[in-house]
Amino acid sequence: MKSVTIDGVRIHWLGHAGFLLEGDGKKIYIDPYRLPEEPDFEDRADILLITHEHPGHCSPADIRMVRRSDSTTLIPEACSLNFRGDARRIAEGDILADGLEIKGVKIEVVPAYSPENPDHPRGTGVGYIVELGGIRIYHAGDTAFIPEMRGLRVDVALLPIGGTYTMDEEKAALAAEALSPGFVVPMHYGSPEGPTADPERFKVLVHSKNPNIEVIVLDS
Repeated sequence: MKSVTIDGVRIHWLGHAGFLLEGDGKKIYIDPYRLPEEPDFEDRADILLITHEHPGHCSPADIRMVRRSDSTTLIPEACSLNFRGDARRIAEGDILADGLEIKGVKIEVVPAYSPENPDHPRGTGVGYIVELGGIRIYHAGDTAFIPEMRGLRVDVALLPIGGTYTMDEEKAALAAEALSPGFVVPMHYGSPEGPTADPERFKVLVHSKNPNIEVIVLDS
């Protein structure tokens, strides 16, 4: 299974930390990376969200594949790359809402960082909460289990479990427990050059803490 539908919103895992969210007539790409083929025009992005500048998340080649001339791209302020068209610099704490801002889709920009990892200090990357079809989908970005997660209200959490640059399975399970969403989808594992992690182990750990959370393991 490469995708799942939750309350009318389709969530596709593209591999690594990449996702396509479809709902309310909008297509939202997050961190597209090493896409197998260029999507058809009608499947390209209304909105494109970049969590941080590292190559596995901000891939200019993949961004070109999914962008349209009228796509809106959100880029962290710390990102040094420049983008043409409707590209907006954002930082944690920003709330972008209503059609005047992001085409009728409510988006919140939240912290993402790893205190013990010099490659992910606070302020270089972000996570996002996207509200589609009345559900709040949280893409955590590259992050540790951080205190700010406890204050988030989300229905679906997309959490990294790779462990090398982010949470591992155990820390991600603690994050899932703190967030207490209805659904969790693990990410940031499985790519040939990326971190190794066991999504089934993550599922067991989550259910040991909160059996009411549904863990959905998608195949890229």
